[in-house]
Amino acid sequence: MESARTLALVAATVTCGLTAGLFYAYACSVMPALARVEDRTFIEVMQRVNVAILNGWFVLGFVGALLSTAAAVALHLPSDGHRALPATIAALVLYAAAIGVTRVVNIPLNDELEQAGAPQRLADPAAVRTRFEARWVRFNVLRALLCTAALCCLAWALVLNGQR
Repeated sequence: MESARTLALVAATVTCGLTAGLFYAYACSVMPALARVEDRTFIEVMQRVNVAILNGWFVLGFVGALLSTAAAVALHLPSDGHRALPATIAALVLYAAAIGVTRVVNIPLNDELEQAGAPQRLADPAAVRTRFEARWVRFNVLRALLCTAALCCLAWALVLNGQR
C-alpha cells in the first residue's frame, strides 16, 4: 500500500507540475510576447495554439494531474495514510478549481475566438482581441496560481508521506 501511495503522489506531483509550468509559461512569456503583436497576428496565433494544445501530451498532464491526485487521496484514506491526507485533499481541491476556471472561462473564450473566424477576414480584429485578451490572461494567471498551490501541497504531501 505504501508503494502505491508514493507512486500516486509522485505521478500527481509531476503531472500537476507540468500543468502549473504550462500556465506559468503562458503568464510570463507567451502572453507578454503576444501583447506586442498586432491584432490579426494575435488572433491567428491564439487560434492555432488552441488547436495545437489539444494533444495527448497536454491531456497526460492536464487530466493526469486530476486523476493521479484523486487516486492519491483515495489511497491515503485508510487509517494509516492520514498524515498526508489533508495536503493531498487541498491539492485536489485547488487543482479542481483550476480545471473549473479553464472550463468556465478560458475554454469559452477560446471557442469565441475560434468562432470569430479567420483573422484576415475580420472587420474589427481589435474588438475581437479586446473581448478575449485581458480576461483570458487574468484567468490564466489564476490557473497558474491554483496549479502552483496544488503543486506545493503535493510536494508537502510527499514529505509527509515519507515520514514514519
